[in-house]
Amino acid sequence: MDAKPQIQAKPFLRVLDGKANAPPPLWLMRQAGRYLPEYREIRAKAPSFLDFCYTPALATEATLQPIRRFGFDAAILFSDILVVPDALGQKVSFELGEGPRLEPILSCEDFAKLNERIDLMRLAPVFETVERVAASLPNETALIGFCGAPWTVASYMIAGRGTPDQAPARLFAYRQPDLFQLLIDRLVAASIEYLLRQIEAGVEAVQIFDTWAGVLPAAEFERWCVEPIRAIVAGLKRKGQGVRVIGFPKGVGHRLQEFARRTGVDALGLDSSVDPAWAAENLDQRLVLQGNLDPLALVAGGAALEASARRILSAFKARPYIFNLGHGILPETPLEHVARLVDLVRQGSAA
Repeated sequence: MDAKPQIQAKPFLRVLDGKANAPPPLWLMRQAGRYLPEYREIRAKAPSFLDFCYTPALATEATLQPIRRFGFDAAILFSDILVVPDALGQKVSFELGEGPRLEPILSCEDFAKLNERIDLMRLAPVFETVERVAASLPNETALIGFCGAPWTVASYMIAGRGTPDQAPARLFAYRQPDLFQLLIDRLVAASIEYLLRQIEAGVEAVQIFDTWAGVLPAAEFERWCVEPIRAIVAGLKRKGQGVRVIGFPKGVGHRLQEFARRTGVDALGLDSSVDPAWAAENLDQRLVLQGNLDPLALVAGGAALEASARRILSAFKARPYIFNLGHGILPETPLEHVARLVDLVRQGSAA
């Protein structure tokens, strides 16, 4: 059997090592999902979304589908950030058309019901999925694992659902800062264990999603976003044997500089609100950047897509850079628009 190539043969990993690549490697957040007809077909085979995530055959197929169709340079594990609270003993479910539902943590008594450590046996199907995907990917395609950042995951654990401005978690942190710190610390430790086990199973890089980082004021941003992610990165670097970490703090604007410097991430994901020209000029040239096409430009297609993609490619052509969206791909995205984006990036249309 042919051995897997050295990591330098994978454009995505080569860029994460700080080497510019032309054309840049390409993958899309939520590239496995409802915009794909083949995904909708297999999603119907599981009674719930969580069941789908915990069924290795289905999760593996979902992870591989966009690679087969579009040939992206990286696959990302199909799972969900809320498997971590599930494995900490909090009841988690997904209601059709309404999103996640959790038993909210409102008190010390609720917190005491959580497991002290993450139950890795509960997550064994996720690690089996990683192993299956790693064995099935083309030699040139990298595999990304992920987790939610402690602040973002905690916001769901406290509110019991997604909320527009994360007010329940923010109020909890103001009113009960010591208890909130205990929850964040529990999530830091759980995230390190979870990501290390993904790495052991075969992922080659990990991304930490802090979707709700942008709602935090300055002091809270440092305490609840930067410091927990710094601790996760440090824990992974101590034990993860050179694992590469991408941080994605959505909506933080100029604080991206502080985030990158303080957390020690290897790459920084940019959301769609960030001006590519500003990022290229103001962020450390040694820092790998990823992003940041507006998902709605991809839905629109045509001149809007082409102009946006060219502007981003032009801004980042002189540095280590990974093309991606500024947030997840939307379910209504036409397949032909994704195919056109792949052509634009691969043809180096910014030249």
